[in-house]
Amino acid sequence: MAAPVGIFLCRRNFSGTAGFPGVVFSILRHKRQDDFDQRWKNTGCSRRQFCHGHVPDFLPKRLSLEPDKKLAASAPIFRAVKFGADGRHTRFDIRKPALCQELGLQVRDLRFQQQTILQPRDTAIIIRMEEIKAIVSPDCVYILDPEEPRDKILLGELKTQLEGDNSSPVAHLPLEFKGLEAILNYRISSLKKELDVLEPAILQVLTDLVEPSFMSLDRSKLRVLLQYRKSLTEFQTDVREYVEVLTDILDYDESIEGMCLTDKITNNMSDGKPDHLRHVDEMELLLENCLGRAEDIVNRVAEVKDLIEDSEQIIFMNLDSHRNVMMRLNVQLTMGTFSIALFGMMGTAFGMNLLSSLEEDPKAFWIITGVMFAGCGLLWRRLLWFLGREVPPTRKWSWKNFKPSGQ
Repeated sequence: MAAPVGIFLCRRNFSGTAGFPGVVFSILRHKRQDDFDQRWKNTGCSRRQFCHGHVPDFLPKRLSLEPDKKLAASAPIFRAVKFGADGRHTRFDIRKPALCQELGLQVRDLRFQQQTILQPRDTAIIIRMEEIKAIVSPDCVYILDPEEPRDKILLGELKTQLEGDNSSPVAHLPLEFKGLEAILNYRISSLKKELDVLEPAILQVLTDLVEPSFMSLDRSKLRVLLQYRKSLTEFQTDVREYVEVLTDILDYDESIEGMCLTDKITNNMSDGKPDHLRHVDEMELLLENCLGRAEDIVNRVAEVKDLIEDSEQIIFMNLDSHRNVMMRLNVQLTMGTFSIALFGMMGTAFGMNLLSSLEEDPKAFWIITGVMFAGCGLLWRRLLWFLGREVPPTRKWSWKNFKPSGQ
């Protein structure tokens, strides 16, 4: 078909606006359309079938709708500890897509990009508290990538909660309450222990720095205080993130209801059902309890930071006092030097190689020397009195001198 079209176009006059390039473009366009139609016919389907979802065989490989097996094989692997409702746990390795399929989650839900996460989903609650990565579902609890020396206490608390500790206030509630309480309490306990170690060390350094008997500061202790202050700031940021996560959940009733996974799965979320209302109240009390303990830690951190700022002011005042003493001593020595130089001019005058009638007087030397020393001492004392005198105020203010603007 391309040849007749070419002959037909070649018989035309090339003096038009298109010219020879337009002819070449028309030939190539018709040839490309013929090749595409021929390949389309070889597939045995029409364009309408393609629009309805049929994918021809000659589509590029990158448009294939089949899942990429290589991508699935390269998915990250979690080292998981799974706790059942009876407290028994199993350890195994599982890939992220398989875990998402088992729990009914999206892959993006398990990215754990933020340091503090508490996100309720339809079938699970995703938790990230610094090093803790956990997934709480209605029938089990997953602890992802645990480290035995660090998370051994958490695993023990989870086992105790799930085995049926009757002393716990959530012993009669569904499994998500028990798992959530164990994880949140462990996080609060770890923050409190960290503050119990950091606070005494800071107070000891501040006590050494504020000691007024020291004329100079130890720079090594200042560096230690700087490091402690950075650690305290990072710790305060962690606690605030924990508080903000709990506050975001407590601010909305829908979020609190979303934490009750068992009610969502069993369709027991009607407002009139007493079990659902009781579960919502228990979840709210649980979160408020953890929030109150976290706010206490925030207040302790604020008090320590205020104490550091007050200690810095005391240190600066102590340094200013020492600086003032040195400046006063410098002024006193300057005044003494001025007095000696002023009355030393007498000795300079008599030390010149000029003759006077006093050289022959045996008492002249002692008289001149005595006058010089006496004059220096009297002038220095006078200058010191002038330095130490109090400057009287220009006007003594009192309420008697106060007159309202309207009078």
